[in-house]
Amino acid sequence: MGTKYRRSSEASDRQQGAVARTSETSCHLSSALGVKQSAVEVQGSSFRPTSEKPERYHLEAKGSQTQMEEFLQSCRQTLQEKTDQDSPGFHVVLGNEACDVDSMVSALAFAYLLFKTAGGESLVLPLLNIRQSELVLRSDNVFLLRQTGLSPDLLLFRDQLDLRTLHRAGRLRLTLVDHNVLPSSDTDLEGAVVEVLDHHQLERKLSPTCPVTVEMVGSCATLVTERIIQKAPQILDQQLAQLLYATVVLDCVNMAPAAGKVTPKDSQYVAVLETRFPTLPPRGTLFQALQNAKFDVSGLNMEQMLLKDMKAVSGSINVAVPVLYITLKEFLQRADLEAELSAFCQKSGFDLLLMMTISFTESKEPIRELVVFSHSASCREQVSKYLEQAHNPALNLSPISCPHPHISAYQQGNTLASRKKLLPLVKDFLRECDGDGCLRDTEEESEVPPTPMNSLVDGCPLDEGLPQITAEDLQDKLHQMESADL
Repeated sequence: MGTKYRRSSEASDRQQGAVARTSETSCHLSSALGVKQSAVEVQGSSFRPTSEKPERYHLEAKGSQTQMEEFLQSCRQTLQEKTDQDSPGFHVVLGNEACDVDSMVSALAFAYLLFKTAGGESLVLPLLNIRQSELVLRSDNVFLLRQTGLSPDLLLFRDQLDLRTLHRAGRLRLTLVDHNVLPSSDTDLEGAVVEVLDHHQLERKLSPTCPVTVEMVGSCATLVTERIIQKAPQILDQQLAQLLYATVVLDCVNMAPAAGKVTPKDSQYVAVLETRFPTLPPRGTLFQALQNAKFDVSGLNMEQMLLKDMKAVSGSINVAVPVLYITLKEFLQRADLEAELSAFCQKSGFDLLLMMTISFTESKEPIRELVVFSHSASCREQVSKYLEQAHNPALNLSPISCPHPHISAYQQGNTLASRKKLLPLVKDFLRECDGDGCLRDTEEESEVPPTPMNSLVDGCPLDEGLPQITAEDLQDKLHQMESADL
């Protein structure tokens, strides 16, 4: 118990044909900046929009680079050239560890805004908070990049820049987008945070030295769009507008009020973008194309499905909260389900998995279901009970019969409660447990490893009774104990 969440490099390095082909390429970025050597290049994507003429929505190839391409190219060049300790520091714009479309686009767009407007000597870099090899799991991210004419090769990833080395050298400033607190694995970087722009529930302690903008809109990209239009509307071009527009439309479920995500501010800035750029793709077509890409989990194994869109929370126990783009029925019917979940927990250091499945009815209404997995019965039961009794928001959970002994499954009556609203409940539960030790028995229980499957098949050493102990054996043992006391 208590092992910190760590990203699984083995799983990431075994991606095969999920959404893009990958190949090893050398990376000669300087270790003086903490830039690491290995990289995986995303070479292609199998996704196409559902429109009959998909090329209509792909930006036309130009003889020269777009403004965003030039900026991203300069970022990579900066890392290669600024190797001496006397060079300026770095202002890194960092999205959250799930690195969904909103987190990626918000980091790219806000970093570009800072690059165009901010003074000072810091070099601005957008950084995706995943390993480069994990991008192929974000199929909708790859799809959007391709559709807007941006090569994934231009992006910078967490495993290419050692933030801790920069921070220790006093050369790091961090702006957080799409999250307002660093995960437990990054708390040592807290002193570098200089600004926050987010749309999740505020968890951060406010400080006069760190401006915090937190507004519960449907997409962080809405807040980024607002800031750009307020500060530097001239930097908006078709490519940047399409990145922001697509992100808000996706996050707000095609701007449908019934989905419970869209707010008046989201609608306001989507309308602004549509007015300024009338050739943007139709909302419905764009949303459906992104949804198709996002929900395509064909070719992914269980580990990849869990990593595709996952966030982690730590306290008395370590909890992973993945979103699964599959129905609960399909999920529970997977062969060797518990063995796969157990292997993932053991490999990644998690004590409990709280999985939210999402699918849609024929009328495009969301269907949400919850799955709680843990080998610790008390841990699983306490988390399940807490969520069943939750009121802010009420999830309206209805238990579903499940054939797996270590899994509790629920139909979620409140389909408007997305993971964004589930995470604060999990954090509240962990805080309460940290205070009263409600999971103490779980921790003691978890120290005993699960019984290996082969012992259930081949028998147990005690099947033929207790071992024979002679009087001489007992006397020898007592003598050893007496000697140890002396």
